[in-house]
Amino acid sequence: MFGIKYIKFDATTYVIHYSNGKIVKEGRGLAFFYFAPKSSLVAIPMGSSDVQFVFNETTADFQTISIQGQITYKIENPKQLAELLDFSVNFRGLPKSNDADKIVQRLTNEAQTATSAFLQSVPLTEALRSAQQIEQIIDEGLKSSPAIALLGIVPLGVNIIAAKPSPEMSRALEAETREALQQKADQATYERRNFAVEQERKIKESELSTEIAVEEKKKQIVEKKMETEFLTQENQQRLQEKRMEAKIAQEKQKQTLIDIKVENDKKEADAKSYTIRTQLEAYKALDWKTIMAINNQGDAKLNVALAFRELAEKAENIQNLNITPDLLQKLIDESTGGAPSKRGK
Repeated sequence: MFGIKYIKFDATTYVIHYSNGKIVKEGRGLAFFYFAPKSSLVAIPMGSSDVQFVFNETTADFQTISIQGQITYKIENPKQLAELLDFSVNFRGLPKSNDADKIVQRLTNEAQTATSAFLQSVPLTEALRSAQQIEQIIDEGLKSSPAIALLGIVPLGVNIIAAKPSPEMSRALEAETREALQQKADQATYERRNFAVEQERKIKESELSTEIAVEEKKKQIVEKKMETEFLTQENQQRLQEKRMEAKIAQEKQKQTLIDIKVENDKKEADAKSYTIRTQLEAYKALDWKTIMAINNQGDAKLNVALAFRELAEKAENIQNLNITPDLLQKLIDESTGGAPSKRGK
Protein backbone atom coordinates (compact mmCIF):
# COMPACT_ATOMS: atom_id res chain seq x y z
CA MET A 1 0.00 0.00 0.00
CA PHE A 2 1.24 3.44 -1.01
CA GLY A 3 4.42 1.77 -2.46
CA ILE A 4 5.61 0.29 0.85
CA LYS A 5 6.78 -3.29 0.47
CA TYR A 6 8.03 -5.94 2.81
CA ILE A 7 10.69 -8.41 1.82
CA LYS A 8 12.61 -11.16 3.62
CA PHE A 9 15.81 -12.96 2.59
CA ASP A 10 17.37 -16.19 3.88
CA ALA A 11 20.55 -16.32 5.89
CA THR A 12 22.79 -17.28 2.92
CA THR A 13 21.85 -14.15 0.93
CA TYR A 14 23.72 -10.89 1.31
CA VAL A 15 21.28 -7.99 0.83
CA ILE A 16 22.10 -4.41 -0.04
CA HIS A 17 19.25 -1.86 0.16
CA TYR A 18 19.82 1.23 -1.93
CA SER A 19 17.60 4.29 -1.62
CA ASN A 20 18.17 7.23 -3.92
CA GLY A 21 21.51 5.69 -4.84
CA LYS A 22 22.71 5.35 -1.28
CA ILE A 23 23.07 2.24 0.84
CA VAL A 24 20.42 2.23 3.52
CA LYS A 25 21.13 -1.18 4.97
CA GLU A 26 23.09 -4.24 4.08
CA GLY A 27 23.76 -7.68 5.55
CA ARG A 28 22.81 -11.33 5.45
CA GLY A 29 19.32 -12.65 6.05
CA LEU A 30 17.61 -9.22 6.35
CA ALA A 31 13.87 -8.67 6.52
CA PHE A 32 12.52 -5.14 6.25
CA PHE A 33 9.96 -2.74 4.85
CA TYR A 34 11.02 -0.39 2.06
CA PHE A 35 9.53 2.24 -0.18
CA ALA A 36 9.57 0.66 -3.60
CA PRO A 37 9.60 3.78 -5.82
CA LYS A 38 12.85 5.01 -4.28
CA SER A 39 14.51 1.68 -3.42
CA SER A 40 16.74 -0.79 -5.24
CA LEU A 41 17.49 -4.19 -3.78
CA VAL A 42 20.58 -6.30 -4.48
CA ALA A 43 20.61 -9.97 -3.36
CA ILE A 44 23.85 -11.89 -3.64
CA PRO A 45 23.91 -15.60 -2.67
CA MET A 46 26.79 -16.26 -0.21
CA GLY A 47 26.68 -20.06 -0.18
CA SER A 48 28.92 -22.18 -2.35
CA SER A 49 27.85 -22.59 -5.93
CA ASP A 50 28.69 -25.19 -8.60
CA VAL A 51 29.48 -24.20 -12.15
CA GLN A 52 29.22 -26.87 -14.85
CA PHE A 53 31.48 -26.22 -17.80
CA VAL A 54 32.27 -27.85 -21.12
CA PHE A 55 34.83 -26.60 -23.61
CA ASN A 56 36.75 -28.02 -26.56
CA GLU A 57 40.47 -27.76 -27.11
CA THR A 58 42.99 -29.02 -29.67
CA THR A 59 45.81 -31.38 -28.66
CA ALA A 60 49.36 -31.53 -29.96
CA ASP A 61 48.37 -34.06 -32.65
CA PHE A 62 45.58 -31.73 -33.87
CA GLN A 63 42.76 -33.73 -32.37
CA THR A 64 39.74 -32.18 -30.66
CA ILE A 65 39.18 -33.04 -27.03
CA SER A 66 36.16 -32.08 -24.97
CA ILE A 67 36.73 -31.24 -21.28
CA GLN A 68 33.70 -31.46 -19.03
CA GLY A 69 33.87 -30.57 -15.37
CA GLN A 70 32.61 -28.62 -12.40
CA ILE A 71 33.96 -25.62 -10.47
CA THR A 72 32.85 -24.95 -6.94
CA TYR A 73 33.18 -21.36 -5.73
CA LYS A 74 31.86 -18.93 -3.16
CA ILE A 75 31.44 -15.12 -3.08
CA GLU A 76 33.86 -13.65 -0.64
CA ASN A 77 33.28 -9.88 -1.31
CA PRO A 78 29.63 -9.33 -2.23
CA LYS A 79 29.88 -5.52 -2.39
CA GLN A 80 32.76 -5.79 -4.86
CA LEU A 81 30.76 -8.22 -6.98
CA ALA A 82 27.71 -5.97 -6.81
CA GLU A 83 29.73 -3.13 -8.26
CA LEU A 84 30.68 -5.23 -11.32
CA LEU A 85 27.57 -7.30 -11.97
CA ASP A 86 23.85 -6.62 -11.61
CA PHE A 87 22.28 -8.77 -8.88
CA SER A 88 19.15 -6.60 -8.51
CA VAL A 89 15.91 -8.32 -7.49
CA ASN A 90 12.27 -7.30 -7.65
CA PHE A 91 9.85 -7.04 -4.76
CA ARG A 92 9.49 -10.82 -4.86
CA GLY A 93 13.24 -11.41 -4.58
CA LEU A 94 13.64 -12.64 -8.16
CA PRO A 95 16.67 -11.50 -10.25
CA LYS A 96 15.99 -8.74 -12.74
CA SER A 97 18.96 -9.68 -14.99
CA ASN A 98 21.05 -12.71 -15.91
CA ASP A 99 24.40 -11.25 -14.90
CA ALA A 100 24.88 -14.19 -12.53
CA ASP A 101 25.41 -16.33 -15.63
CA LYS A 102 28.43 -14.20 -16.48
CA ILE A 103 30.24 -15.73 -13.51
CA VAL A 104 29.78 -19.17 -15.07
CA GLN A 105 31.09 -17.95 -18.42
CA ARG A 106 34.10 -16.18 -16.90
CA LEU A 107 35.02 -19.21 -14.78
CA THR A 108 34.73 -21.45 -17.85
CA ASN A 109 36.86 -19.09 -19.92
CA GLU A 110 39.52 -18.95 -17.20
CA ALA A 111 39.49 -22.75 -16.92
CA GLN A 112 39.91 -23.13 -20.69
CA THR A 113 42.65 -20.51 -20.74
CA ALA A 114 44.51 -22.29 -17.93
CA THR A 115 44.42 -25.68 -19.70
CA SER A 116 44.95 -24.52 -23.25
CA ALA A 117 48.74 -24.50 -23.15
CA PHE A 118 48.91 -27.90 -21.50
CA LEU A 119 46.43 -29.61 -23.85
CA GLN A 120 48.13 -28.20 -26.94
CA SER A 121 51.47 -29.65 -25.77
CA VAL A 122 50.38 -33.27 -25.32
CA PRO A 123 48.89 -35.85 -27.73
CA LEU A 124 45.28 -36.89 -27.50
CA THR A 125 45.88 -40.23 -25.74
CA GLU A 126 47.94 -38.56 -23.03
CA ALA A 127 45.41 -35.77 -22.59
CA LEU A 128 42.64 -38.32 -22.12
CA ARG A 129 44.62 -39.82 -19.24
CA SER A 130 45.49 -36.47 -17.60
CA ALA A 131 42.24 -35.61 -15.83
CA GLN A 132 43.84 -35.20 -12.43
CA GLN A 133 46.60 -33.00 -13.83
CA ILE A 134 44.00 -30.87 -15.67
CA GLU A 135 42.09 -30.40 -12.41
CA GLN A 136 45.23 -29.14 -10.71
CA ILE A 137 46.05 -26.80 -13.59
CA ILE A 138 42.52 -25.27 -13.61
CA ASP A 139 42.50 -24.86 -9.83
CA GLU A 140 45.87 -23.09 -9.83
CA GLY A 141 44.82 -20.97 -12.84
CA LEU A 142 41.58 -19.79 -11.16
CA LYS A 143 43.26 -18.95 -7.89
CA SER A 144 45.94 -16.91 -9.63
CA SER A 145 43.59 -15.18 -12.11
CA PRO A 146 43.24 -11.40 -11.58
CA ALA A 147 39.82 -11.39 -13.26
CA ILE A 148 38.46 -13.92 -10.78
CA ALA A 149 39.97 -12.05 -7.86
CA LEU A 150 38.42 -8.80 -9.17
CA LEU A 151 34.96 -10.36 -9.02
CA GLY A 152 35.42 -11.01 -5.32
CA ILE A 153 34.86 -14.77 -5.62
CA VAL A 154 37.07 -17.63 -4.38
CA PRO A 155 37.28 -21.04 -6.18
CA LEU A 156 36.87 -23.92 -3.72
CA GLY A 157 37.54 -26.89 -5.98
CA VAL A 158 37.69 -28.25 -9.49
CA ASN A 159 36.47 -31.65 -10.71
CA ILE A 160 37.00 -33.02 -14.21
CA ILE A 161 34.03 -35.21 -15.00
CA ALA A 162 35.09 -36.34 -18.46
CA ALA A 163 37.72 -35.83 -21.12
CA LYS A 164 36.35 -37.05 -24.44
CA PRO A 165 37.63 -37.04 -28.01
CA SER A 166 35.43 -36.37 -30.99
CA PRO A 167 32.92 -39.12 -31.91
CA GLU A 168 34.97 -40.17 -34.93
CA MET A 169 38.19 -40.27 -32.93
CA SER A 170 36.39 -42.02 -30.12
CA ARG A 171 35.32 -44.77 -32.49
CA ALA A 172 38.85 -44.93 -33.87
CA LEU A 173 40.32 -45.15 -30.40
CA GLU A 174 37.73 -47.73 -29.45
CA ALA A 175 38.68 -49.73 -32.52
CA GLU A 176 42.36 -49.32 -31.71
CA THR A 177 41.76 -50.23 -28.11
CA ARG A 178 39.55 -53.10 -29.17
CA GLU A 179 42.27 -54.35 -31.49
CA ALA A 180 44.85 -53.91 -28.76
CA LEU A 181 42.63 -55.77 -26.31
CA GLN A 182 42.00 -58.44 -28.91
CA GLN A 183 45.73 -58.71 -29.49
CA LYS A 184 46.23 -58.97 -25.75
CA ALA A 185 43.52 -61.62 -25.62
CA ASP A 186 45.17 -63.47 -28.50
CA GLN A 187 48.52 -63.03 -26.83
CA ALA A 188 47.06 -64.33 -23.57
CA THR A 189 45.57 -67.31 -25.44
CA TYR A 190 48.87 -67.91 -27.18
CA GLU A 191 50.78 -67.59 -23.91
CA ARG A 192 48.30 -69.91 -22.20
CA ARG A 193 48.64 -72.48 -24.95
CA ASN A 194 52.37 -71.96 -25.07
CA PHE A 195 52.48 -72.34 -21.30
CA ALA A 196 50.49 -75.56 -21.55
CA VAL A 197 52.81 -76.83 -24.30
CA GLU A 198 55.82 -75.73 -22.27
CA GLN A 199 54.48 -77.49 -19.20
CA GLU A 200 53.79 -80.61 -21.27
CA ARG A 201 57.32 -80.41 -22.66
CA LYS A 202 58.70 -80.03 -19.15
CA ILE A 203 56.64 -83.03 -18.02
CA LYS A 204 57.93 -85.12 -20.92
CA GLU A 205 61.46 -83.91 -20.31
CA SER A 206 61.03 -84.80 -16.66
CA GLU A 207 59.75 -88.26 -17.60
CA LEU A 208 62.62 -88.73 -20.06
CA SER A 209 65.07 -87.43 -17.48
CA THR A 210 63.63 -89.91 -15.00
CA GLU A 211 63.95 -92.76 -17.51
CA ILE A 212 67.48 -91.64 -18.36
CA ALA A 213 68.30 -91.47 -14.67
CA VAL A 214 66.85 -94.97 -14.16
CA GLU A 215 68.79 -96.33 -17.13
CA GLU A 216 71.88 -94.55 -15.91
CA LYS A 217 71.40 -96.16 -12.51
CA LYS A 218 70.92 -99.55 -14.17
CA LYS A 219 74.05 -98.92 -16.21
CA GLN A 220 75.91 -97.98 -13.06
CA ILE A 221 74.61 -101.12 -11.36
CA VAL A 222 75.74 -103.28 -14.30
CA GLU A 223 79.08 -101.52 -14.42
CA LYS A 224 79.40 -101.93 -10.68
CA LYS A 225 78.60 -105.64 -10.96
CA MET A 226 81.08 -106.01 -13.81
CA GLU A 227 83.64 -104.06 -11.83
CA THR A 228 82.94 -106.24 -8.81
CA GLU A 229 83.23 -109.41 -10.91
CA PHE A 230 86.40 -108.08 -12.52
CA LEU A 231 87.83 -107.26 -9.13
CA THR A 232 86.76 -110.68 -7.87
CA GLN A 233 88.39 -112.39 -10.84
CA GLU A 234 91.43 -110.18 -10.50
CA ASN A 235 91.60 -110.99 -6.81
CA GLN A 236 91.14 -114.69 -7.56
CA GLN A 237 93.83 -114.45 -10.23
CA ARG A 238 96.11 -112.67 -7.81
CA LEU A 239 95.30 -115.27 -5.18
CA GLN A 240 96.01 -118.04 -7.72
CA GLU A 241 99.24 -116.29 -8.67
CA LYS A 242 100.14 -116.03 -5.01
CA ARG A 243 99.39 -119.72 -4.59
CA MET A 244 101.41 -120.55 -7.69
CA GLU A 245 104.21 -118.38 -6.45
CA ALA A 246 103.99 -120.10 -3.09
CA LYS A 247 104.04 -123.53 -4.80
CA ILE A 248 106.91 -122.43 -7.03
CA ALA A 249 108.75 -121.18 -4.00
CA GLN A 250 107.94 -124.42 -2.21
CA GLU A 251 109.08 -126.48 -5.21
CA LYS A 252 112.19 -124.38 -5.45
CA GLN A 253 112.79 -125.03 -1.80
CA LYS A 254 112.16 -128.76 -2.42
CA GLN A 255 114.52 -128.65 -5.39
CA THR A 256 117.07 -126.84 -3.30
CA LEU A 257 116.55 -129.39 -0.56
CA ILE A 258 116.84 -132.26 -3.04
CA ASP A 259 119.93 -130.69 -4.56
CA ILE A 260 121.39 -130.31 -1.13
CA LYS A 261 120.41 -133.88 -0.26
CA VAL A 262 121.81 -135.21 -3.52
CA GLU A 263 124.92 -133.23 -2.93
CA ASN A 264 125.13 -134.55 0.60
CA ASP A 265 124.42 -138.12 -0.58
CA LYS A 266 127.04 -137.68 -3.24
CA LYS A 267 129.50 -136.40 -0.71
CA GLU A 268 128.54 -139.23 1.66
CA ALA A 269 128.93 -141.78 -1.15
CA ASP A 270 132.24 -140.23 -2.10
CA ALA A 271 133.29 -140.47 1.52
CA LYS A 272 132.17 -144.09 1.72
CA SER A 273 133.84 -144.82 -1.60
CA TYR A 274 136.98 -143.20 -0.34
CA THR A 275 136.78 -145.24 2.86
CA ILE A 276 136.21 -148.49 0.97
CA ARG A 277 139.01 -147.70 -1.47
CA THR A 278 141.27 -146.93 1.44
CA GLN A 279 140.30 -150.19 3.12
CA LEU A 280 140.74 -152.20 -0.04
CA GLU A 281 144.17 -150.81 -0.66
CA ALA A 282 145.49 -153.23 2.01
CA TYR A 283 143.89 -156.21 0.22
CA LYS A 284 145.21 -155.45 -3.23
CA ALA A 285 148.47 -157.38 -2.67
CA LEU A 286 146.68 -160.39 -1.12
CA ASP A 287 145.20 -163.30 -3.01
CA TRP A 288 141.70 -164.36 -2.44
CA LYS A 289 142.61 -167.27 -0.34
CA THR A 290 144.33 -165.10 2.17
CA ILE A 291 141.40 -162.69 2.14
CA MET A 292 138.97 -165.58 2.67
CA ALA A 293 141.08 -166.98 5.45
CA ILE A 294 141.19 -163.56 7.14
CA ASN A 295 137.46 -163.13 6.89
CA ASN A 296 136.67 -166.77 7.68
CA GLN A 297 136.20 -166.28 11.37
CA GLY A 298 135.83 -170.13 11.95
CA ASP A 299 132.89 -170.61 9.61
CA ALA A 300 132.88 -174.46 8.99
CA LYS A 301 130.74 -174.23 5.91
CA LEU A 302 132.98 -171.61 4.42
CA ASN A 303 136.03 -173.69 5.26
CA VAL A 304 134.52 -176.77 3.65
CA ALA A 305 133.64 -174.67 0.61
CA LEU A 306 137.14 -173.37 0.38
CA ALA A 307 138.48 -176.89 0.75
CA PHE A 308 136.33 -178.11 -2.10
CA ARG A 309 137.39 -175.10 -4.17
CA GLU A 310 140.99 -176.00 -3.42
CA LEU A 311 140.38 -179.56 -4.52
CA ALA A 312 138.65 -178.34 -7.64
CA GLU A 313 141.59 -176.24 -8.58
CA LYS A 314 143.87 -179.26 -8.23
CA ALA A 315 141.52 -181.77 -9.69
CA GLU A 316 143.98 -182.72 -12.38
CA ASN A 317 146.29 -183.99 -9.72
CA ILE A 318 143.64 -186.11 -8.00
CA GLN A 319 143.15 -189.49 -9.37
CA ASN A 320 140.57 -190.78 -7.02
CA LEU A 321 138.39 -188.80 -4.51
CA ASN A 322 135.65 -190.37 -2.51
CA ILE A 323 133.50 -188.00 -0.49
CA THR A 324 130.56 -189.49 1.30
CA PRO A 325 127.91 -187.57 3.10
CA ASP A 326 129.14 -188.94 6.37
CA LEU A 327 132.59 -187.67 5.61
CA LEU A 328 131.28 -184.28 4.64
CA GLN A 329 129.24 -184.07 7.83
CA LYS A 330 132.20 -185.08 9.87
CA LEU A 331 134.35 -182.41 8.25
CA ILE A 332 131.79 -179.82 9.02
CA ASP A 333 131.50 -180.98 12.59
CA GLU A 334 135.22 -180.95 13.12
CA SER A 335 135.64 -177.56 11.55
CA THR A 336 133.01 -176.12 13.88
CA GLY A 337 134.31 -178.04 16.89
CA GLY A 338 130.86 -179.39 17.55
CA ALA A 339 129.60 -182.81 18.43
CA PRO A 340 129.05 -185.26 15.66
CA SER A 341 125.54 -185.25 14.23
CA LYS A 342 123.24 -188.15 14.64
CA ARG A 343 123.43 -188.85 10.94
CA GLY A 344 127.25 -189.20 11.06
CA LYS A 345 127.05 -191.68 13.75
